[in-house]
Amino acid sequence: MGRIIAVANQKGGVGKTTTSINLAACLAEKGQKVLAVDMDPQGNLTSGLGVDKNDLQYTIYDAMCEECNIGECMIVHPLGSTKLNLSLLPANRELAGAEVDFVDVEKPQYILKNLLKSVRKNFDFIIIDCPPALGILTVNSMTAADTVLVPIQCEFFALDGLSQLIYTIDLIKKKLNKALEIEGVVFTMYDARTNLSLEVVENVKNNLDQFIYKTIIPRNVRLAEAPSFGLPINLYDGRSSGAQGYRDLAEEVINNKLYANL
Repeated sequence: MGRIIAVANQKGGVGKTTTSINLAACLAEKGQKVLAVDMDPQGNLTSGLGVDKNDLQYTIYDAMCEECNIGECMIVHPLGSTKLNLSLLPANRELAGAEVDFVDVEKPQYILKNLLKSVRKNFDFIIIDCPPALGILTVNSMTAADTVLVPIQCEFFALDGLSQLIYTIDLIKKKLNKALEIEGVVFTMYDARTNLSLEVVENVKNNLDQFIYKTIIPRNVRLAEAPSFGLPINLYDGRSSGAQGYRDLAEEVINNKLYANL
């Protein structure tokens, strides 16, 4: 049974999609069967895995609207490499219509959960990239998930809005998904040259009562370049510090003791 991880943070620009892309690819590199799910209307996860988001017959939105089945919108080996057992449920701007379209649907919070039921047994991990907002798409993602992984940028306002995110996770756990847990927090965009990054890490560790991954993702030029080539960092520059960071994170995720309780 596949473990479903929602990667979420209501604050934009924290490395959420970068983490979704590269965690999925590095888990696949380690022999895991992975499904990446793009739940952000910006479609950056889709384009970051080499797929033209403007040239899709079907997307996750069509499956959620029951205009196609989940197999019809799934892209197997989006990167063209059969060495990585990675599949994708893509998205584009049409997904923005979900907020309006699902208003009259019975139990709209469970649409994604019900969709993934039929395929989760085929995967070891399902990674969901959530939009940077706490609307119906994020609620669907967390209702479907086993855990929530929270990327935090190493910058001054790192804790901004995090209490609201944790409150939302607790609310969804209480009302919609009793099994939901916080997977953990991962620091991103760490700059070893600045005292600020170190201070942020220490501040969050002292003030956040959550599991924090040992792996810290560095600020890395190659990591920033990779999405424009439609490649995860382990395929774009496997020797970079960014690639090593996400490989280490993937290893930690695989060995996370939290999964023993799922």
